[in-house]
Amino acid sequence: MPSRQFTLTGFIKLTRFWNLIIIALAQYFAAAFLIAIDKIYDVRLFLLTTSTTIIAAAGYIINDYYDIKIDLINKPERVVIGKEVARRYALLFHSVLSFVGVAIGVFLNWKLGLVNFLSSFLLWWYSNDLKRQPFIGNFVVALLTGLSIYLINLLYHAHQPLVVIYSIFAFGMTLIREIVKDMEDFKGDNTFGCKTLPIIWGNRKTKFLIYFLMAGLFSSVIYINQVYEQLPLLYFGVFLFVPLLFLFTRLVRADTKKDFYYLSQWCKVIILLGIVSMAFI
Repeated sequence: MPSRQFTLTGFIKLTRFWNLIIIALAQYFAAAFLIAIDKIYDVRLFLLTTSTTIIAAAGYIINDYYDIKIDLINKPERVVIGKEVARRYALLFHSVLSFVGVAIGVFLNWKLGLVNFLSSFLLWWYSNDLKRQPFIGNFVVALLTGLSIYLINLLYHAHQPLVVIYSIFAFGMTLIREIVKDMEDFKGDNTFGCKTLPIIWGNRKTKFLIYFLMAGLFSSVIYINQVYEQLPLLYFGVFLFVPLLFLFTRLVRADTKKDFYYLSQWCKVIILLGIVSMAFI
């Protein structure tokens, strides 16, 4: 099948449209339910969410640009660049989206502009090099995900502990998911010389790290809640402990690419549950 220069469906797949929706919902829910409900009408929140999502879209594009060969092994059916979007267009979209995202941040205030610039740079560095290194690439993606929630405090000059709790939750769950995805993508990563944790440690040791991270995530969230907010523990049991327990039991038995793909998707479900839980506070 001949490649095409550009298709809209290809662009939507390339920018992970539904992941962008999740990012936008997370920021709107955090502003509305953790700060004040009337924030959903704030133009500044709309601009912040717009800048965050288009920088994330630019990150997805450059990630796929550098990973074409690896993705042809790990997930050939999902390769878009070179098939539905030409390589030169992918670079153009990445550059334009990154510039616009940083510009919107600067318009809001210089601190947000600086955060957006650093985020764009880290996403490029991650795609070009860091994701092929053990742990550091996983950490960077998780850090930026947690930061996307914390930006709500930065936008409104607030010191809301619940925003911090959800930032830590987003950071922890994303870190776990990124490591699980490395286990899923073992074959392609190993073929092209990546040094991810599953490759240098093996799945058994990597699983023990994930168990440790899960325990650390739950403990951190509970500790901060006990010190600052005192939300009912039942709340965390329903939205965090039970989903994490299910993740743990499935991870213990996971061994195949299909198993790790399922766990990666379950991590995304837990993140969605976390976002929805904001509405119950």
